[in-house]
This record gives sequence, C-alpha cells and structure tokens, in this order.
Amino acid sequence: MTRIQNMTRGKPLSLIVAFALPLMVGNIFQQLYTVVDTMVVGKALGVQALAALGATDWLNWMMLGIIQGLTQGFAILMAQEFGAQKTENLRHVVGGAAVLSAVSAVFLTAAGQIAARPVLALLQTPPEILDNALLYLRIMFSGVPIVMAYNLLASVLRSLGDGRTPLHAMIVASAVNIGLDILFVLGFQWGIAGAAAATLIAQMISSLFCLWHIGKIEMLKLGREHFRLKPAMAGKLLSLGSPMAFQNGIIAVGGMIVQSVVNRFGVIFIAGFTATNKLYGVLEVAATSYGYSMITYTGQNLGAGRTDRIRAGMRAAVVVAVVTSLVIMGVMLAGGRLILGCFISGTPQEVEETLQIAYFYLAVMSVFLPVLYLLHVVRSAIQGMGNTVLPMVSGIAEFAMRTGTALLLPAVIGESGIFYAEIMAWIGADVILISSYFVTIRKTERMFGR
Repeated sequence: MTRIQNMTRGKPLSLIVAFALPLMVGNIFQQLYTVVDTMVVGKALGVQALAALGATDWLNWMMLGIIQGLTQGFAILMAQEFGAQKTENLRHVVGGAAVLSAVSAVFLTAAGQIAARPVLALLQTPPEILDNALLYLRIMFSGVPIVMAYNLLASVLRSLGDGRTPLHAMIVASAVNIGLDILFVLGFQWGIAGAAAATLIAQMISSLFCLWHIGKIEMLKLGREHFRLKPAMAGKLLSLGSPMAFQNGIIAVGGMIVQSVVNRFGVIFIAGFTATNKLYGVLEVAATSYGYSMITYTGQNLGAGRTDRIRAGMRAAVVVAVVTSLVIMGVMLAGGRLILGCFISGTPQEVEETLQIAYFYLAVMSVFLPVLYLLHVVRSAIQGMGNTVLPMVSGIAEFAMRTGTALLLPAVIGESGIFYAEIMAWIGADVILISSYFVTIRKTERMFGR
C-alpha cells in the first residue's frame, strides 16, 4: 500500500528523518548501480574505458540535473496543494506537470544528441577515449524520456510524503542493473554500451513500478480534463521548475569546465579523478535525501500556513545533516583507499598512481562534507517555500567559484589544485543560501501575518 504522509502535524525531527531514511536507502541503491557500472567498466575494460566514462560525467549529469530540477520544481506546487488539502488543484498540477515533462523530454533528447560530440570536443576529451565516451552518451541521451518519467513519478510520490515507494523502485532497479551489467559487459562483451543499456533498462523498470503505485492513490485518479494545460498553471509550474533546472544546468557547465582542465592532465589522472567522482554520489546520498525531505516538509507546511513549523524543521534538519556528514567523513577517511581500489585495474604502477590521485581527492572532499550537507538542507528549505530564484543565484555562485578555482589554482599549486574546485563551489553557494534563507522565512512569515 502506498504510504502518504501529512507532514503538517507531528515532531519535525521525527518526520524529516523518517521521510529521509527510505530516500537515503533508495539513493544508496541508485548509487550502487552507478558504482557497479564503474567497477565493471574499470575492472573488465581497463583504465581507458574508466576514463571514457569519466569524460561523460558532467555532460550526463547536466542532462539529469535539468530533468531533476524541472520535476522537483513541479513537486513543490504539488506539496503545497497537498498541504492545503486541495485535491482537485493537486490533480490539475500533476496532469500539467506530466504534459510539460513530456514536451521537455522530446526537446532534451534532441538537444543531447546534437550537442554530444561538439561538447566532448570542446572539453578536450583525449582522442583515445573519445569514441567510447560518445557512444555512452548517445545511448544515455536516447533514454531521456525514461529518466524524465521516473523523476516525475518519484517526485509526485515524494510530494505526498511517500518516500518508501521510490525506495522499493530503486531496490528493484539496482538488482536489475547489476545483473544486466554483468550480462551485457562481461557476458555479451558489449563494452561501455552494455553498461549504458543496463542503466536505462533499470530506470524503465523503476518508472513502471512508481506508475503502478500512483495508480492506486485515489486522490491522483486523473481524468482527461486534468491534462489540459492551462496557461496560468503552466506558468506557475515553469516558474518553479525552470530556475531549478537552470541552477543544475549552470552547475553542470562549471563541472564541464573543470573536466576540461582535468582532461589536460592525461588518462591516469582522469581515471583517478573519475574513481572518486563516482563516490561523490555516495558522499552526498544522505544530503540529497535530507534535501528531498525538506522540500516536501517545507512545501506542505507552507500550504498549511505553518511557518513556525518551517523554522523548527530547519533547526532539526541542520543538526542531523551535520552529524551525518561527520560520520561519513570518518568512514571515507578510514576506508577510502580500500573502496577506491575496487574501481581500478591495470599494471601495478598504473593502479598505484591512479589510487594516489583518487584518495587525495576523496580526502579533500570528505573533510568539507559538512559544508555540502548544509548547502542541501538550506537550499531545499528555500525551494520548498516556493522561492527557486535565490537557490538559482546560489548555483551561479557555485559556477563562479568552481570555474575560477579550476582555472586559476592548478596554475599556482599544480594538478592537485583542481581538487579544491568543488569545495570552493560549496562555500560560495552556502554564503548566498544562508542569507537567502533568513530573507525568505521572514518574508513568508509576513505573508501569513506573523
């Protein structure tokens, strides 16, 4: 049975953590099949294939980030209507979001296919890995409608407080992906294309799983009239989703600039950088989950006019997020070399050189994890209050700090300077977000006469 959770009543800390935990486990499974992709490619196909996978990271993430930004923005309005107990409005929002998502998926698929080769060339991707990188992107971008469907359906469920169904979807998808990775790459010898195909099939299964559960929710029984997109509704949805999509897009552009700098340092450096980047998702998995939780919690309470609960929830979320980041930091510093070794193969010299690069980068990111966790919680709370413009500004700050550091610091201290680009991006975003939160919550309180 689908679990809908009203977050306008009860203890904020308990609600936020209870909502975040299944998302966390689901995200872990999602990262698991990303990690397995990398392990299978790195171990079975070697350092060059691992580097090719890494060369696609930011371009692939840019597409995913735009999709997630749109669907999360749409979900803010869903959470607000649910919190206000306006069922008919909620149905129109869900129907309108589905139409806009379908149109966006068609556009993004075409744009991705057109841009793939020119962008890889612009990023100075080494010739020896260019063909594999392009093949991987072609396959992944052909599956944009599948990725869009999953993210929209999961966002609908999360907006109603259901974090368990996306968890179950990810568990099923992870099992399928791991099995298909082994079959396609090791069994059928399809190479990097097999890893991409396995990921898309797993995403399709998770989409169908979520759709099946949504079909059982009475308040989401949609008629044909709910899919007639009204200009006012479309404008409201796009005003929430577009800034979040742009924010993720500009962050990804910064990441691609970083990747272009990394690509100058050779295949071994790219492989080490890639190995740690594949753990990036694991490092922030709890942060992402707390973020989803705060968007839903804040959105529902805003819809109910409970600004007092928004403040209380924010305090609770900051504490639990920082404590979680410290625990993950300790685990990664202690066991990071062992984990990274699972991604790397080659001659003993290649393995050792790659591992040294990867662990240094992992250690730098781990020490600054509290900064990243604070970013996710504060940004999501602001977005849940219906303000997606200020978080977009923080994305521009991330872009400026990330690219500035990547372009300047390696010239001063050498290749290792690139490792601090992410850290400076997090700090730049936090400076904007923390001040933005106080401005937004005070404005929201005045709107409700408090």
